[in-house]
Amino acid sequence: MKRRNWKSWVPRSPAEAMSGCAERALERHNRGLERLATEHLGQHSAATLYKWMSNGRLPLTLVLPFEHACGTPLITRYLAAAHGKLLVDMPTGRNSSTEDLQQLQAVLHTAVGALLAFYNGTADAESTQDALRAGLESLVWHRGNVQQHGHPQLELGEPHE
Repeated sequence: MKRRNWKSWVPRSPAEAMSGCAERALERHNRGLERLATEHLGQHSAATLYKWMSNGRLPLTLVLPFEHACGTPLITRYLAAAHGKLLVDMPTGRNSSTEDLQQLQAVLHTAVGALLAFYNGTADAESTQDALRAGLESLVWHRGNVQQHGHPQLELGEPHE
């Protein structure tokens, strides 16, 4: 099974966003649903979290704690994409590493490849839009990082992936 690219994957529904968050929490932080519900969301059991995940109706006040505990803003990314908006991490103004630039190049290469495949009729519009969105978000982040370069920010906390 191919690993999901968490930085560019955009869920198609609130329920998919929540299950993606839970999958990422288990994969990255070894946090199962029971632990997420009781330790991070203040619930008595995981039953309510299971219910919210099945119907995609997590209370708004729990979205940020849930995303923070899972380590990825997939619900926020879904909401932004549903409104036709891009979600870009705040640039810090710090120098980018060669790995950052290689990742940018790979994302842009994937976006151009998706466009070529779409116009050749071998790719669907949905996957092409996802690849283009990932490329645009990466470029916008680097643009903001260049703008912020004269006034670098302190790196506080762990960045979202």
